[in-house]
Amino acid sequence: MSCGKPHETDCREIIAEVYLYLDLECVEERRTLIRHHLDECGPCLREYGIEQEVRALVARCCGNETAPDQLRERLRLRLTELVVFESTESRELTD
Repeated sequence: MSCGKPHETDCREIIAEVYLYLDLECVEERRTLIRHHLDECGPCLREYGIEQEVRALVARCCGNETAPDQLRERLRLRLTELVVFESTESRELTD
């Protein structure tokens, strides 16, 4: 995903890290960068809002259960692979 406007950090990179941001699992410097991007980029902010809603729904359904570390890491890896694939595919379509 990209809004088409130039940003310090690419939209795809921000969306790929939105769960880390929501989970407070990134360093403060990275949180500040993500927060700044979300403040200036409407499409990413909307995507972030959707992610927040999904997270809230899962929390309501699952209570305070947390996923095992191994599962969380596998999901992060898979999400990263999808972002890279989407990015590559988008570039191929525009070339």
